[in-house]
Amino acid sequence: MEAKEDGGMLKPLMEREEGQGCSSPSLWMVVVSTAIAVCGSFEFGMSVGYSSPSQSGIMHDLNLSLPQYSLFGSILTIGAMIGAILSGRVADLIGRIFAMALSDFLCIVGWICIFLAKDMWWLDIGRILIGCGIGLLSYVVPVYIAEITPKNLRGGFAAVNQLMICFGGSLAYLLGIVLNWRTLAILGTLPCFIQLLGLFFIPESPRWLAMVGKHLEFETVLKRLRGQNSDVSQEAKEIMEFTVSLQHLPQSSMLDLFQKRYLHPVIVGVGLMVLQQFGGVNAVCFYASEIFVSAGFSSGNTGMIAMVAVQVPMTTLGVLLMDKSGRKPLLMVSAAGTCLGCFLVGLSFLLKEEEVSKDLNIILALAGILIYTGSFSLGMGAIPWVIMSEIFPLNLKGTAGSLVTLVNWVGSWVVSYSFNFLTMWSSAGTFFIFASICGLTIPFVEWLVPETKGRTLEELQTSMSFISSVKQ
Repeated sequence: MEAKEDGGMLKPLMEREEGQGCSSPSLWMVVVSTAIAVCGSFEFGMSVGYSSPSQSGIMHDLNLSLPQYSLFGSILTIGAMIGAILSGRVADLIGRIFAMALSDFLCIVGWICIFLAKDMWWLDIGRILIGCGIGLLSYVVPVYIAEITPKNLRGGFAAVNQLMICFGGSLAYLLGIVLNWRTLAILGTLPCFIQLLGLFFIPESPRWLAMVGKHLEFETVLKRLRGQNSDVSQEAKEIMEFTVSLQHLPQSSMLDLFQKRYLHPVIVGVGLMVLQQFGGVNAVCFYASEIFVSAGFSSGNTGMIAMVAVQVPMTTLGVLLMDKSGRKPLLMVSAAGTCLGCFLVGLSFLLKEEEVSKDLNIILALAGILIYTGSFSLGMGAIPWVIMSEIFPLNLKGTAGSLVTLVNWVGSWVVSYSFNFLTMWSSAGTFFIFASICGLTIPFVEWLVPETKGRTLEELQTSMSFISSVKQ
């Protein structure tokens, strides 16, 4: 956005200082802070990816039945729902840094319980504690990154959250093939310890400091993030003016979210999470191996390896494109790809029922899953979290963020739990339903989702009528 002569929003600080030697030191602290924050995202990925490769070892060593192990695998989502409900309030009450530290503590205790487990009860206690930790991390990490990053880089930096989730899940799956489940549990604590150590060296969110009235510390932290030689006066003024305006409003409750003035951002945040989850992502991720076998593969391992090979580079591409193409075009391309992928998988099952060529079924299933995985990784995986971290003002962010995060985890559980029942009804029909939901994402994004590329958080939230409601 160009600077305006009438005193409108100016170019971001890093653009204004370009050529004056200040952009590099500005970027350095943001990079370090983001790297420490996304250790939590890596932990998230490892926690989700742990149960699949550990299944046979845990069931054998602890003599568990399949229903007992299924409870162990699924209870992570229950813990994440608890963490999601508390996430916004906790992050607002104790700050983003301490919220990440609390998450690390919960995850470490959880992993130790699993490592020491002699029966299913210790396994389940450990798993639910890890779930609480990652439920909190799934909210606070993207919010922290969005609040410390210059507007022209915010999308790409925030999307690293999803990239590290992919890395963590892929690494857990690969290591689980060669390592004992107890050893893998101990390795699960490493990202937590790295983040706990790193939190001592990175600053708190300047916007949170402004919200709680720590004005002197707010300016010090903002200068630290932008570089000691940078002029942060304009950015600090914009943040403070917006924060002061919001302080005229009381802290929001869950019921306040359904007032008319807040409906647009709530619909956007919740809607994107519903479309993300009910588009079938967890069905594809959790049951990919079974899908490949059902479609005619002799083993699901080939397809799983191909999925990992596609997922990470496509997520990386999404990170690189986030601040170039914008959120909306990337979301719509991603949604179109997931729609096509689900349609191809559904078509493969339909042709299998009609006893058409087995080779064609296999090709369609593999192509569909890979197109779905690559397309989801490109945008639908990361962008809903990025937008969630951008569109809510500080007085609403805790409550709305908790709601949006809770909706995501509830959707994850519903799809994961119901998928086997749906496929018993009709495998082809299940994927055609997923394709339809993915297709609905395109008009939803076009009509309702704001383009947040290149806009400060304050400018974006002002455009969504928060300030006008404050003045009224």
